[in-house]
Amino acid sequence: MMGYYGWMGAFGGVGMLLGMLVWLAVVVLLVWSVSTLFARRETNTRTDALDILKRRYAAGEITSAEFETGRRALAA
Repeated sequence: MMGYYGWMGAFGGVGMLLGMLVWLAVVVLLVWSVSTLFARRETNTRTDALDILKRRYAAGEITSAEFETGRRALAA
């Protein structure tokens, strides 16, 4: 027997829509958490050679002639 509210219950179509939204949220959360868990974590620890050259020049470890020679060598 269906009762007073019919076959969809007291909330009708709204309850069905809310139920679908809850399941959609669960699926999205699950996909997001799995992709975050297994995502590649690339750390940018590789320092560019030109950056090293610029730092050494700024620190006074190399002269401007050595800097220009190194910069030209890296550009080639």
